[in-house]
Amino acid sequence: MVNDARITEEKARPRVLSGIQPTSGSFHLGNYLGAVRQWVDLQKDNDAFYMVVDLHAITVPQDPAALRENSRVSVAQLLGAGVDPEHCTLFLQSHVPEHAELGWVMNCLTGFGEAARMTQFKDKSAKQGSDSTTVGLFTYPVLMVADVLLYQADAVPVGEDQRQHLELTRDLAERFNTRYQPTFTIPKPYILKETAKIMDLQDPTAKMSKSAASPKGLVSLLDDPKVSAKKFKSAVTDTDTVVSYDEEKKAGVSNLLRIHSALSGQSIEQLVAHFEGKMYGALKTELAELFTEWVGPFQQRTREFLDDPAELDRVLAVGAAKAREVAAVTLETVYDRIGFVPAAKR
Repeated sequence: MVNDARITEEKARPRVLSGIQPTSGSFHLGNYLGAVRQWVDLQKDNDAFYMVVDLHAITVPQDPAALRENSRVSVAQLLGAGVDPEHCTLFLQSHVPEHAELGWVMNCLTGFGEAARMTQFKDKSAKQGSDSTTVGLFTYPVLMVADVLLYQADAVPVGEDQRQHLELTRDLAERFNTRYQPTFTIPKPYILKETAKIMDLQDPTAKMSKSAASPKGLVSLLDDPKVSAKKFKSAVTDTDTVVSYDEEKKAGVSNLLRIHSALSGQSIEQLVAHFEGKMYGALKTELAELFTEWVGPFQQRTREFLDDPAELDRVLAVGAAKAREVAAVTLETVYDRIGFVPAAKR
């Protein structure tokens, strides 16, 4: 039998868990401001577990060589952005097999209707068509549940679009705890509303995304800064000229103000006062310069990590070992409580 003390021991600091997909060569500004920057801040006061979720990536077709390269580039960008493996646990999801194993257990605890109600599955499957939609895409929210519960996370930094998945996590954790015995920590969402949604520069009613209709609305962090500066300067605004914040009537200007505020640290109110009497061009130009000043050092740090693959591999190996120390205990406890025969030790 499993010693309950191993699974219920108090954590010295609150534990947080989050992940990011390696589905493209470069993070975009929405990834950074909506997620990665929070990771950097949270690692200071929390026991943070951060992963590149390559298992989730294969829910849609991937070129093997590109997936391998994008996974390494993703890790390098996290390190370049300030995620510090000395203050967090950073790893690739596929390096910790307990994710897939607990994912199967959670699949067997999830109702078909529950999984079918996940809005992101509906959106993504509608785009792909029924012939190319996989069972993996259907059940990936359940794998997300396993990702969180493996580490007994107290909080999960998520965007608003992931809130439904976290609610499923909470429901399944409570279901397991009730059906068997208390095992899982019930996680809470950690959502930074001010920068949770960075919008497309050409369509400020849509979230910034790699799947955007026009590449001109997407700011990729590894692009030439001059290219990104041009995108800021040609961002869609409106026919007015007054710089003010109004998400409904001035979606484009409000998006630019949110981005400026996130990068500069100035409040929206301070920025509106700063640009009083100035036209939209002044806001766009200043934001382009601000982004260029920030992204240069980020790109340099990222290149340094990519130029040292041995160090990158070392960081990932250490991270996977630390992650498995926690994940293995959780999985062993789960297997015991659902009635599996423990494997004999030789």
